[in-house]
Amino acid sequence: MRVAITIAGENHWLWRAVDQDGYVLDEIVQRRRNAKAARRLLTRLLKKQGIAPKRMITDKLRSYGAARRQVMPQVEHRSHKGLNNRAENSHVPLRKREWAMQGFRSPGALQRFVSIFSAIRNLFVPSFSQRSALGIRNHRLQAMAEWKAVTIGS
Repeated sequence: MRVAITIAGENHWLWRAVDQDGYVLDEIVQRRRNAKAARRLLTRLLKKQGIAPKRMITDKLRSYGAARRQVMPQVEHRSHKGLNNRAENSHVPLRKREWAMQGFRSPGALQRFVSIFSAIRNLFVPSFSQRSALGIRNHRLQAMAEWKAVTIGS
């Protein structure tokens, strides 16, 4: 999934891979939205995860299909505008933060920000399967305990 972000008057594309629970797996900032850019995201994702997914759900951009055929031809690819809502919804917190920060100054700053922002957000936001009040409470308590353990040690 990709989203356009304007930096110094130029469009840059933030490519994002999201799992079925809405957790961000990987993000990369690119100047283009072609098959080469999609292939770069998929190869990074494959290296990071270690195994290929069972299926890949994207929007209608054809670059995904071309990149998937080159990088992971055995993976099932579904391209439909309604199936990728989790990825689309994952852009909302970034857009809110971008507005509060009054935009980004450089592509490098955006890349550094999203890599940290998504990792921390993944820690604090519960998965879609834990949507009961007790599940959310337990998830937040565990996340705060992990956060304190990490920040006190630094």
